[in-house]
Amino acid sequence: MTEQVSETEEAKELFVPKESDATAAIGDEIESSYAVVIDEQDGTVVAGKNAHEKMYPASMTKVMTVLVAAEQAEKNAIAAAENENTEIDRQAVIENKLNEVVTITREATDYSYVHDCSTTGFLDGEQVPLRDVFNGTILPSGGESAYQLAVYTAGSMEAFVDMMNQKAAELGIGQTTHFANPVGIYDENNYSTAYDMAVIMQAAMQDDICKTVLSNHTYSTAATPQHPENLNISNLFLRRIEDRMTSGEVIGAKTGFVNQSGNCAVSYEKAASGKTYICVTAGASSGWHCIDNHVYLYNTYTK
Repeated sequence: MTEQVSETEEAKELFVPKESDATAAIGDEIESSYAVVIDEQDGTVVAGKNAHEKMYPASMTKVMTVLVAAEQAEKNAIAAAENENTEIDRQAVIENKLNEVVTITREATDYSYVHDCSTTGFLDGEQVPLRDVFNGTILPSGGESAYQLAVYTAGSMEAFVDMMNQKAAELGIGQTTHFANPVGIYDENNYSTAYDMAVIMQAAMQDDICKTVLSNHTYSTAATPQHPENLNISNLFLRRIEDRMTSGEVIGAKTGFVNQSGNCAVSYEKAASGKTYICVTAGASSGWHCIDNHVYLYNTYTK
């Protein structure tokens, strides 16, 4: 069955969660300095702690990276298919796009090494499917993957960063969020808020590519001459939090850490009731404390 896709899509309604008299103030019951819990269905801020204060998102930045890259990849794939046939199978076209081969460059691996980033493990000259670059960006938070995804999408990291900031403006958060790189490396000009990161996560979970990548607990890359037995990568936040939740299920997440932000994470939960929530925290002293903060907030404020 094919799906008719128009050349232009209607602008999506902005997701603008609102505080109310019922919004709870989160205090010292969690270690994190910044936090927000948002009810996606109601569009309300359930609870917050310095939710609109400037903070550094570290590798939570990569949620915006995959969102911008996914939307551009989908747009390019559909446009190319429409040039050949106006009746297209959108899902098949995008799947084919994700099989496109991307060559990992020395610039990408060097950038990751120089900045002491987490890595996927890709090597200079390795040719991998685009879907592996998406997964490498999120699951192990690969610096070389994020850099290569940016260059693949826009031709240069600088051009891609411009796209990230344009997307922030489109989401209505351009006044309080700004990106300076696609990796999350500390930079005074790479900043956001807990509230804004929730808005970005909500948009990402509406995109099929992003939702899949952010929800993968584990993933095996395609075999290459450099890695004939694949690379097995994991989203440790998802794997660790599932044993600690007493209700609901966290189905998507991205963590981050730089000294200036502490341990941080953005996650997306489907509660026992079927409602969905987004939680963001930053400023924890360890990855486990960050996870515990999310567990506490979900168990306390969602239903």
